[in-house]
Amino acid sequence: MSTVSFHLDSRLTAPELMRVLTDFGPARADAWPTIDAAHFQVHTRGADWAEVTEGTASAWERSRYEWDEAAGRVEITTHESKVFGVGGGWVFQLTPQAEGTRVDVRLDRPGEKLAQKLAARLLPFVAPASLAKSFRAPLQAK
Repeated sequence: MSTVSFHLDSRLTAPELMRVLTDFGPARADAWPTIDAAHFQVHTRGADWAEVTEGTASAWERSRYEWDEAAGRVEITTHESKVFGVGGGWVFQLTPQAEGTRVDVRLDRPGEKLAQKLAARLLPFVAPASLAKSFRAPLQAK
């Protein structure tokens, strides 16, 4: 399994960021550059969890989001993925700061098939800068 970790400093408060990360309304595809409307579907959801498919034609996945507002934590587990294997996923940890919030992001990617394993092994080298860039606008990073 490959792991990528990075952090962003956001202008938003932790509760505002929690709403950005867990808003599964129709505007989600507009807010996130890595999601298009054709590949966004909410399958089911509860008070502190949701199962969704999101992404693009080239890279989509079905995942389960679980969040704890008091802990400032969102965990996303991959159930199905066009690019990577099942399992792994994302963790967003929100830490309030004097001005805004620090967002620590961890991405874990397993690989089952050879191509998935190769893609996962490349992530630590190519992903941190591009992922941070793709999150900058939705998370209002400084």
